[in-house]
Amino acid sequence: MGPRLRARGAEVIEAADTIVMPGFVDSHRHAWQAILRYSDTLLAADRLLDGARPDDIYAATLIGLLGGVESGITTVVDWCDVANEPSLLEAAVQAHRDSGLRTILVRPSIDDLSTNQEVGPLTDVAAGSEDVETARLDELVSGWGECHERGLRVHAHAGRTDHVPGAVSALHRSGALGDHVTLVHCTHLDDADLDAIAQSGTRVALTPSSEMAGGLGSPPIQRLMNRGIRPGLGVDSERTTPGDIFAQMRATISLQHAEMFDLKLAGKGSLPNLLTTRQVIRYGTVDGAVAAGVGAATGSIEPGKRADIIVLRTDRPNIAPVNDPIGAVVWGMDTSNLDHVFVDGIPLMRDGELDADVGRVRQLAAAARESLMGGHLVDSGGGVG
Repeated sequence: MGPRLRARGAEVIEAADTIVMPGFVDSHRHAWQAILRYSDTLLAADRLLDGARPDDIYAATLIGLLGGVESGITTVVDWCDVANEPSLLEAAVQAHRDSGLRTILVRPSIDDLSTNQEVGPLTDVAAGSEDVETARLDELVSGWGECHERGLRVHAHAGRTDHVPGAVSALHRSGALGDHVTLVHCTHLDDADLDAIAQSGTRVALTPSSEMAGGLGSPPIQRLMNRGIRPGLGVDSERTTPGDIFAQMRATISLQHAEMFDLKLAGKGSLPNLLTTRQVIRYGTVDGAVAAGVGAATGSIEPGKRADIIVLRTDRPNIAPVNDPIGAVVWGMDTSNLDHVFVDGIPLMRDGELDADVGRVRQLAAAARESLMGGHLVDSGGGVG
């Protein structure tokens, strides 16, 4: 993107009555778990991977990523927690390539991590660490240091339990934190942990719908705001979570507003300001790109960045009249407003339709669902047992 670019023969998109904005960034997702969509099941996802075939992982990952495209997401951080089996990993990588998205493939091991030249021009590789609360401190410090030396970003779940307070601040004292690290969830971190994140410039990714529906607790939105920490937003698993960033923005802003109004009703004074739509749309775009480690390439519309852009229709009854475009996106729009999606200047959606063989992908996903979940499916209740 930039001024006065040469564009001989370029396609011209009519964008009257639309909002043109940066594509959303999903800063934490387990893409293959789209196969569990809305099953409302307690079945452990990793149990389904026993005996998984490459075709299963390919189809499950691709249907998850294409669902992201259809909701205006142009970058996905995919925590690829499939077994360290080369054929399964290659199947996931192929799904990333075929999706057309800008992606970060997070491997749950730092062993044999490769560079983006081996996985695709729009995909980077990052290291997925063991949970901060369950791993040994010396092992985390050593492993994260090795990743930093190799130029690999580290993603780690943190604060999913309240049993080990102070684990993040211990990492900070050991010099392991920094802007090359992204901590996910952070729901049970104590004040010292959050102070360590702020002081070190460590990034944070929140998945508010998943955290609340999955029993991880409420995301610490106000506590992050108090420290000037701007998180990215993610979907996590679609088992009980909407697969779009519209829902994550609304969950974030609604929760912070509810907390402030509860304090006001309780007679508390000198309360923090309400989270604004401008702040939360940044969480879903530019701040998410920073948390994903791709802030130099995407997340905003400005010269020098890649053309990851979405076009949103404002002529639909669900949004007209538009009094404030940012407020309209955050509070009122949903996936039905998507008109065009571009990643790196390439259209992945035109006039509300995916540029993909959706019928074929649905068939592959149905076969993968039967292969992975056939032994666990039940007829009543729509769930899995």
